[in-house]
Amino acid sequence: MTSLALSDWIVIAVFVAAMIWIILDTTRKKKSNSSEYFLSGRDATWLAIGASIFASNIGSEHLIGLAGSGASSGMAMAHWEMHGWMILILAWVFVPFYKRSMVYTMPEFLERRYDKGSRMILTYISLISYVLTKVAVTVYAGGLVFQQVFGIKSIHMLGADVDFFWVAAIGLVILTAIYTVIGGMESVLKTSVLQTPILLIGSIVILVMGLRALGGWDNLMQICNVTPNYPGAQGTMTELMRPMSDPQYPWLGALVGSMVIGFWYWCTDQFIVQRVLSGKDERQARRGAIFGAYLKLLPVFIFLIPGMIAFALATAAKDPGSAFYGSQLGTALAPVLENGDVAFPLLVAKLLPAGFKGVVVCGILAALMSSLASLFNSSAMLYTMDVYKPRHPEVGEQKLVKIGRVATVFIVGLGILWIPVMKRIGSVLYLYLQDVQSVLSPGIASAFLLGICWKRTTRQGGKWALITGLAVGMTRLLAKVIYTTWPDAGGGLFRTVFFDYNWLFFSGWMLVLCLAVCVIVSLCTKAPDPQQIEGLCFGTATEQQKAKSRASWNGWDVFHTVVILSVIVAFYIYFW
Repeated sequence: MTSLALSDWIVIAVFVAAMIWIILDTTRKKKSNSSEYFLSGRDATWLAIGASIFASNIGSEHLIGLAGSGASSGMAMAHWEMHGWMILILAWVFVPFYKRSMVYTMPEFLERRYDKGSRMILTYISLISYVLTKVAVTVYAGGLVFQQVFGIKSIHMLGADVDFFWVAAIGLVILTAIYTVIGGMESVLKTSVLQTPILLIGSIVILVMGLRALGGWDNLMQICNVTPNYPGAQGTMTELMRPMSDPQYPWLGALVGSMVIGFWYWCTDQFIVQRVLSGKDERQARRGAIFGAYLKLLPVFIFLIPGMIAFALATAAKDPGSAFYGSQLGTALAPVLENGDVAFPLLVAKLLPAGFKGVVVCGILAALMSSLASLFNSSAMLYTMDVYKPRHPEVGEQKLVKIGRVATVFIVGLGILWIPVMKRIGSVLYLYLQDVQSVLSPGIASAFLLGICWKRTTRQGGKWALITGLAVGMTRLLAKVIYTTWPDAGGGLFRTVFFDYNWLFFSGWMLVLCLAVCVIVSLCTKAPDPQQIEGLCFGTATEQQKAKSRASWNGWDVFHTVVILSVIVAFYIYFW
């Protein structure tokens, strides 16, 4: 890899100085209670909320995974990224119920709607999945990205040569942990306002320069009009809707599966919803989510399409009939044809001139740090408010803040301890990441969806939807491990259903099953007390609550919603 120039280091130094200034400014304010520490005093504005939603979402799965999928499968993963409309569901449907409940966490909301059992199930599912998937993958990929971008294999420390992967990964965790532990949610929100534009600028530079090097959009579409690079692929890389015979992304499965995962992630996951809960009021929370929906339209263009550009440049360099045959840049990008995951860091190292490379490195650093900071803060909040506080109801607010800081350090420690495991099995676990989300989401999504949309849903119905989703999901993951490790472990119906069946359709049928269980159990048990669920679902809101929600939006909110939906529809029409 090409090392960074002096101008790149100057850009990075300015970015780090700005981050330090924001963090120091944040730490001047003493966090005297849990609301200030975890939710920034519920005083966040739409700009900070929307920027934080976007910055928290953009992590290693975009810098490596999305660009890599663009290089290997083209537009297939765009379904997961064009989920601005899912954030609009959060804005218009869920924000009123979340804000009026005044809860700190999503498990706490489930306790209000159902019971303590549902709260505990969701808490432990979330904590385990955060540490073993989101934190682990972000840290692992962060170490790999910086090892490639900085072009450093090892560094001499303490009298020995140390793999730079470890320096980058552990350094990333520790730096992020410092400002998360000290400043809490306020530091996450304020640093996101700086990190988001840096990330956007750096990624847009890659997109523009990549298209320029390739000769324009038409050349990209022409070169990528080939069969994707995965076993049994059908259709072309430029097609969003693949034939039903495609083994990985059949169009119906991609639509259904991405919607199930998207609904869980954008409307019910603590990692995202915590930003909305920090809003000053319902209006700021809704507008922050709408702004986040605008920003969510960008990843396809700033991450996935650059991956396709890297594939196109590398392919054209090997084609004697191409004007780019033998080009130096295309030849340097040749590894992309074997491993799509190196697309983004290779573009940074080989495509960008001095100075701009520093901007993109800052963008990468911003993406990884903001995603990690949000994970640390959300995980600490889940433990503090959903595990510790219910067991110690008499504890004071300042003690809760201390527990939150300790919990953050503990989560950080687990992340560091998990790095050696990730380095050994990281590529396997990364491939399983979408699988894990696809089987964890249906049970949670069904409990929230029916809990808010159907007032007849009972606590037993919601709890059994969660239990069903967890049991079926764990069985699927277990089958995945068994048959991947021992391919000859036997066949039969169990293997067909829990291993061979397409993961997208499996997620969709899981949602149907969990919804059915919730409905059947609810109809067989006593209806909930109307006073207990007042304001927590449709049909139970008071006239005053309805009037307050109606006063929180106007024509501009509707206008921006229509614009976002129009862009999504136009995108699907173009790439159909």
